[in-house]
Amino acid sequence: MDRTATIETLFGVQRALIGVVHLQALPGTPSHATPIPQIVAAAVEEALMFQAAGFDGLILENMHDRPYTKRSAGPEIVASMTAAARAVGDAVDLPFGVQILAGANREALAVAQASGAAFVRVEGFVFAHVADEGLMESDAGDLLRYRKAIGASVIRIFADIKKKHSSHALTADVDLVETAQAAEFFQADGVVVTGAATGRPADPVEVDAVSTAVGVPTLVGSGITEQNIAGFGTADAFIVGSSVKVDGLWSNPMDPARLEALARAFRSAATPA
Repeated sequence: MDRTATIETLFGVQRALIGVVHLQALPGTPSHATPIPQIVAAAVEEALMFQAAGFDGLILENMHDRPYTKRSAGPEIVASMTAAARAVGDAVDLPFGVQILAGANREALAVAQASGAAFVRVEGFVFAHVADEGLMESDAGDLLRYRKAIGASVIRIFADIKKKHSSHALTADVDLVETAQAAEFFQADGVVVTGAATGRPADPVEVDAVSTAVGVPTLVGSGITEQNIAGFGTADAFIVGSSVKVDGLWSNPMDPARLEALARAFRSAATPA
């Protein structure tokens, strides 16, 4: 399946705008203060706002759980994420995905399988990097075997390459394009290109280079705004979580005006090259 067909199969469009639902801090994490029913209700409210604005898909993420644990998430996180994902799936008509920080990719797949999600976003899929949480080695081989073992092969894996909030000195001799090609070789269903940190834009030149080098979809995973989205003409999808919040800060409430403006800018942007 080619890159356009992958996006169209998942989202029903050739180019997708995906909104991030940042779940409030979940049980057991340092900032947890909200009962699970309220966390779920807030997630559904955000999901409905994205749908009303004309977004093509959603992804649920436990961003407020900082500081994150490396490559693991407790049963309380998996259970809470599943409850929220099932509720969102019941409330909206959009395909959705799951990401569990940091690098808890198996847990994300389990939540996706239990909740009817269409995809997961994963980090540390190929090569190694030093993240905020420490050294994160690749998990592609184990992850795809786990996906097969639980009967979740239909769930697509979108893999971050040269992930944000990380040092890539270990792989300084492997450039972004080579990393993307390695992820494709290891059977990622799409690659995610980001800036250096949450809310920081990717380099359009780098996105173009990756898009022309791989046959799987290229997603832009950070820093997309109303002002810059038209500059990423070769990207197949955009994952947006910060610029649609008050003051463009991911931890703030949704800003309906920013949300509508970003959706309009996306719809008016040129079709991919």
